[in-house]
Amino acid sequence: MQVKVMNRVYRMSQMEYQGLLKVASEQVPFGVYAIEKKGYAELRDDKCESNTQLKTLIRGFKAQGFKVLANDGRVMKYAGQDAAEGALMSAT
Repeated sequence: MQVKVMNRVYRMSQMEYQGLLKVASEQVPFGVYAIEKKGYAELRDDKCESNTQLKTLIRGFKAQGFKVLANDGRVMKYAGQDAAEGALMSAT
């Protein structure tokens, strides 16, 4: 997978990319932190001031065919736990 960070492009495995995404998502509490398309991803730092601005930005990237990864400022219920751990807790 090719990942663009700032002005550089890196090749990495999907597992390495997932780790990088976790860090990137923590850095942008309200905005777009990554976009993806067919083996290519771009880490972004698009911070937004309002929900309207965030939705407009997301629609723009989706119109270009990208999958958009963004945070909308909500606090996750299982903050600090892995997603699998949180799913396990809610299933019991």
